[in-house]
Amino acid sequence: MAPLIVVSKYDIISIMRTKHRKTLRAIFTIPTRANIKFADIESLLVSLDGEVMEGAGSRISVTVAGKAVFLHRLHPDKEAKKYQVEDVREFLQKIGVEP
Repeated sequence: MAPLIVVSKYDIISIMRTKHRKTLRAIFTIPTRANIKFADIESLLVSLDGEVMEGAGSRISVTVAGKAVFLHRLHPDKEAKKYQVEDVREFLQKIGVEP
């Protein structure tokens, strides 16, 4: 197993792709936005070394830094609902990732 390398949240943000940084800022926008694509949120979580596990139906769990968030992929809509964005915002804060 590879050793765990601890970096500050600023280091994580600085090495993110521009698209992921934009998604991160959108997630932390108040009032909560309802026009963020779910695929962009999922991509951001994967870029943070997240592991996506498929569940029943459209459910997924994403594990980052040993913590998990459970989400539901929307269909046919592409945009995440406000409550989903808020859940992801809270999850990111728990793992120490903020814009």
